[in-house]
This record gives sequence, C-alpha cells and structure tokens, in this order.
Amino acid sequence: MSRKEWNHTPDALPIRIAPIWYWPPNPSEIFKWYVGAWLPISVNLVIVALAFGSLWWASPTLEDAATPGLWMAQVWLRNLVLTFLLAHGLHMIFHEWALQGQDHKYDPRPYPRRGRMFTFDRQLADNMFWALASGVTIWSGLEIAMWWAMAHGFAPTITFGTHPIWFVAVFFLIPLWESFYFYWIHRLLHTNLFYRFHALHHRNTDVGPWSGLSMHPVEHLLYFGTALIHFVVPTHPVHLICHLMFFGLYAILTHTGFEGFWAGGKKRLHLGNFHHQLHHRYFEVNYGTLEIPWDVLFGSFHDGSEDGKARMKERLARRKRPGAP
Repeated sequence: MSRKEWNHTPDALPIRIAPIWYWPPNPSEIFKWYVGAWLPISVNLVIVALAFGSLWWASPTLEDAATPGLWMAQVWLRNLVLTFLLAHGLHMIFHEWALQGQDHKYDPRPYPRRGRMFTFDRQLADNMFWALASGVTIWSGLEIAMWWAMAHGFAPTITFGTHPIWFVAVFFLIPLWESFYFYWIHRLLHTNLFYRFHALHHRNTDVGPWSGLSMHPVEHLLYFGTALIHFVVPTHPVHLICHLMFFGLYAILTHTGFEGFWAGGKKRLHLGNFHHQLHHRYFEVNYGTLEIPWDVLFGSFHDGSEDGKARMKERLARRKRPGAP
C-alpha cells in the first residue's frame, strides 16, 4: 500500500497570502490578519518580550559595547541557551516524548532519521551541530559587531524618548523586512553558485525544531546578514536583538513539523507553517513568506491544494522542454 503524501494538512486550504495584496481590499480581513499575527499571545509578541528581557538581563550597555570584553561571551551564551531551550524543548515535546502523537504533524515520515547524508549519520546530531556550532556563533558574532558599531556611532541609534512612534513601528516592520530579505536571499541560495551550501539545510525533507537553523556557515552569514540594515536604519539595540531573534528563534518554531500545539481540543499556539513545509518537500516552490507575495509574482507559489500541485508540475515540466528559459 502506498504511503499517503501528508499525515495532516491545514483546514484553511488553499493557502492565502496576506489580504493586503487582494483587490478590492477587505479592511476586515486585513485587520484580522495583522491583529492575529500579534494578539492575544503570538510568536511575534513572545519574541519582542524575549528581546526586552535579553536587553535588561543578558546584554551590554552601549558604553560597555565600545570595548571588547566579557559582554561578548554573554551575548553568545544568551543566544546559545535560548536556542537550546527552545529547540530541544520543542523536540522533546513533539518528537522524543511525542506528547501530541502524530496529531497535526504534516509529514508522515518519522523525525529524526538516520542516513549517510547527515553529519554523524544522524539527523538530530547533524541538526544540533550546525545550529549551535555555526548558527548561534554567526548570529552572535553579527550581533556583537552591530553592538560595537552602535556604540561607536557607525550605526545610527535612537531611544524611545527621542523617537517614540518610530521606536514602536520598527517592531511591526521587522516581519515585513524579513519577508522581503528572506525571499531574495533564499532565491540566491537556490542558484547553481550557492545551492551547494543550501543543500545542507535541504537534507531535511521532514523537519523538526533543530532543522530550522541547521545550515552551512555560508548560508548562516547570508541569513543573519539581515542585521546589516541597522547600519542604515536608525534603531535601538533592542530592535537589533529582536530582529536577530526573529530570524533565529522563528526558524526553530516554524520548522517544528506540526501545525501547532493543541490542548483541550484547541490550538493554543501556531507553530510550523505548511507553506514552508511544502518548500522542504518540493524544493522549488514557496521561497518566501506570505507577507509579501514574491512567489505569486514569479510563479513559484504553491497554495497546498491539488490545483497548486498540478500548477507546480506543469511549471517544472515546461522548464525541462527544449528551448525553455
């Protein structure tokens, strides 16, 4: 008997991009989309709270950051501990202890697996090694560099007191920048020049929390290079922390492999995105996110439906025909 393609698919199919891109505009849908992304308790809100907590209890001041010191190790250790607690906590809940069983798990295949394609022949060890040794180190290194640049005035800074509206607005703009930046970096990684690095991440056709940051160091440099925008845009150090956490911790959450955490028959927290799970299955669809419709514009959008799968097959078949671009 053939294995079914998916163990679980979301009820809300086909997948829809952010309603701001539909015409005519529907203010009610737009309002619900953006409120739902932040309230009442959301991943976005938790990351902002973690950023403030990290600023207060596990970060230098700008005065401290002006010279090398133990604060550099503090930044690295903070990111290491947060990454380990989140990724391994979710791994234990969903995969080791299987507290939710297979309920709302997208892929029917077991995670983690073994195989010679993985470092140490084990998917979990592979994922943990690359996430911690490369991911956390490069994430922290770029954060340390930006702290030093802000302390010396090479990167413009603000405070809540001087720019209160912009200070708050930056938190809402980070996900939009992530959508813009991630798409173009991701497309670059799928070119012939860079795919040999991105292939390490794509060892994971079925994913777990540790898969999110399991990347080659070259990909980590490009991925966390998003922080370089702080050389141009005036921000506060808490925005820098939040920005990099959004790229680091959000990757862990969205690669959980499950749609969300269920308790009492209700979804209490949304986690893995089926939109990106489709990318791990088919590789050449859904390079971006749903906030900015780059995939729709460039014909690589897969909405999770059978029609979407048929369109993907037709697009890939056209590329194989003689004379196809």
